[in-house]
Amino acid sequence: MRKRLVKIMKRGLILATALILLGMFFPTWTPGIQGENSISWLGQTEINGTRHGIMIRGADASNPIIIYVHGGPGSSEIPYVRKYQKELEQHFTIVHYDQRGSGKSYHFFEDYSNLTTDLLVDDLLALTDYITAKLGQEKALLIGHSFGTYIGMKAAAKSPDRFYAYIGIGQVADTVRSERDSLEYTIEQAKIAGNEKDVKRLELLRNAIEQGEAYTPRNLVRKYGGASRLIDDNRDYAFGFLVNPEYNGLDVIRYFRGISVSQDLLLEEEAKNSLPRIVKKLEIPAYFVMGTYDYMTSVKAAKDYFDVLEAPVKDFVIFERSAHYPQFEEKEKFAAWLRRIFDRITQSGS
Repeated sequence: MRKRLVKIMKRGLILATALILLGMFFPTWTPGIQGENSISWLGQTEINGTRHGIMIRGADASNPIIIYVHGGPGSSEIPYVRKYQKELEQHFTIVHYDQRGSGKSYHFFEDYSNLTTDLLVDDLLALTDYITAKLGQEKALLIGHSFGTYIGMKAAAKSPDRFYAYIGIGQVADTVRSERDSLEYTIEQAKIAGNEKDVKRLELLRNAIEQGEAYTPRNLVRKYGGASRLIDDNRDYAFGFLVNPEYNGLDVIRYFRGISVSQDLLLEEEAKNSLPRIVKKLEIPAYFVMGTYDYMTSVKAAKDYFDVLEAPVKDFVIFERSAHYPQFEEKEKFAAWLRRIFDRITQSGS
């Protein structure tokens, strides 16, 4: 009986080990899309000297290209974004890529100690050239989200001819001003909820935040609805990591390693080089898209930046039910808005 039990345990251990290895190393892919000229591709391509993980999806590969710059720093949205872009895939070819040192673009033996946003901008411009050549088009629509707007704005300013327009979702602006807004909002909400412990914690951070030496704790911004209202992005990540085929176990490790090596470095650069001071003008249409309840990147700080930004066409768009993710929280409304804006841009010849 004992020998039989040991044999069963050994088999169980072998099976468990096999399942773990399968989860770690299974080939990743992205599901197909119906349509004779559809595209659904996930792979690695060398861009500007390093391999980048790229996902391209659309019902018709001849549709206009969207290049999407994720935030974080380091927070790829490839693991879960499919669920929010089904409508957009019918009208655009959408390109997501993991930035250098992030997610699928993190490589264990590469040195990221000299990573800068200028390098990420050059990567983005090289990626744009690769994608437009691959799909036989001249330009793309550039969309940045959160920290991705810092990279996107700099890229749009450096090389406007590559893009139809720039769209910043959860637009980065004056970081210190934004964090002050986040702090006041979070303290107010904690007081309303009667959570004195959170209030005390935030008040202890006040001086550092107001001096630009710290950020309002993101777990508390999330707790009080300043990150998302209509979705749970943390749950989306967990589900994507566990179930969706775009990431395997090794990619999840790479994702968290990438955040650990890049986030502090890039956020320090952003804090020292406020975006409104370095990008004051765009030569293409510019749209800032904000959720009313966004306190990851505050609406007031973004509006102050918008008011002084020079652009041939510009608009400040508020999604009234959303926080930091209006493109996901109100995805149908966002898709309809984006189609209207793109038609307007192309019809005007911008």
